[in-house]
Amino acid sequence: MAFNQHWLEASVGEVPLKLSYHIFETLPSTNQTVWKLMDQGAEPGTVAIALEQTAGRGQWGRQWQSSLGGLYLSLALAPNLPAINSALLTLCSAWGIATALRSHSIPVFIKWPNDLILWGRKLGGILTETRVQQGKITKAVVGVGINWTNPVPETGINLQSFFEQQPQQVITSLESLAAITLQGIFTGYQYASPKQIETLLPSYLELLTSKGRCVIVDGRSGVVVGVAPTGELRVRLYSGAAAEEICLQPGTISLGYER
Repeated sequence: MAFNQHWLEASVGEVPLKLSYHIFETLPSTNQTVWKLMDQGAEPGTVAIALEQTAGRGQWGRQWQSSLGGLYLSLALAPNLPAINSALLTLCSAWGIATALRSHSIPVFIKWPNDLILWGRKLGGILTETRVQQGKITKAVVGVGINWTNPVPETGINLQSFFEQQPQQVITSLESLAAITLQGIFTGYQYASPKQIETLLPSYLELLTSKGRCVIVDGRSGVVVGVAPTGELRVRLYSGAAAEEICLQPGTISLGYER
């Protein structure tokens, strides 16, 4: 399996950064590779793509299955965001990629904080890593994994199986999927600031799978009501007739997958 870089370059179109591509057959991790490239002087806009990862990672250190046939892509950015707003990079990337795929007739939703959902199953995920100096995010890597033709677990889905049940396949190559993913990241990235995120949130909430879902937090029943401008999950808890809204950080609650 080969990856045509020239085809990718022609498909991406205009983006706000000059992109520098690094294509690999196999890597431990595209995020790890982009960090190494930046340590060697690579600029924002550096992109690493691997046809296969041997040590792919998801959120919270979980292993991300990265066998041949999926898209594994990482992009270097220099956000200059307050460190407290780091969750916005993941939130905006998820929204941007989901919106880009939906523009190609793929009805993708978002499972907070970082999963792309298709037909109730996981199509892909986003891992954002940052470096902070003096309270500011000076460097970031947005890593994306999307299932294309690769085998997936029971809770997953790949685009090949989706297209088998559609009258028309609107994305025809891994290169096209990579181009759409990059466009999506940049579309979301323009909103990744405390001033811009309020503009994005209503559109983000329309794609949120967990809105209205019943949850249990510390033994109390509640319902997901949205996402805060800082990226936390908003949950309304009930105790008798009283209600209280709390905000949960990523990693403090598991929302699971619908079947």
